[in-house]
Amino acid sequence: MLTAIVLSAGLSQRMGNINKLLLKYKGKTIVETTLENILASQVDEVIVVTGYEAAKVKEVVKHLPVTIIYNKDYAKGMTTSIQCGVERAKQSGYMICLADMFMITAEEYASLKKVFEKNFTSNPKYIYLPRYNNEKGNPVIFSPYYKDLILEHNEMEGCKTIVQANKGNICWVNMSTDHVLQDMDYYEDYEKLIKSNT
Repeated sequence: MLTAIVLSAGLSQRMGNINKLLLKYKGKTIVETTLENILASQVDEVIVVTGYEAAKVKEVVKHLPVTIIYNKDYAKGMTTSIQCGVERAKQSGYMICLADMFMITAEEYASLKKVFEKNFTSNPKYIYLPRYNNEKGNPVIFSPYYKDLILEHNEMEGCKTIVQANKGNICWVNMSTDHVLQDMDYYEDYEKLIKSNT
């Protein structure tokens, strides 16, 4: 019923020459940690969209029960990776996950999945957004109603405008931790997260 589309194609430009997904956390790479948490939530399908350093990313995740696809247009922007995942998804909802958000637990992914499944029939137009202290986080879950809108979307930095155009259909999911806010753009972000969680 729900496909997790894990965006793993980015250039990590703000990290300098470092691919942030290949940094380590407790003996595993960031991308492995993220994927293992998603898989442990019992989501129905996991698609990993690669791009930048695709071979390296594939090498560290190939042992996991996920579908790995390569986005040849990854340099154009995040939207192309979302579209690649949506095109391949077999399930009816799309949970757009950022591969560097390794602090989100399996239980937190599972709680989002549960809310989606509970409300799926009552409002097929819902967009599910997690928040902590009224601050919006990730991942975002789109119902299948938005499939064509996503595939036709021509803004390259994600689907924010689709969300903004459908504010009346937002289903907020309150989270008990700030994990859904903790992405890492800079190496200093990685260092802070590691330090605060060891």
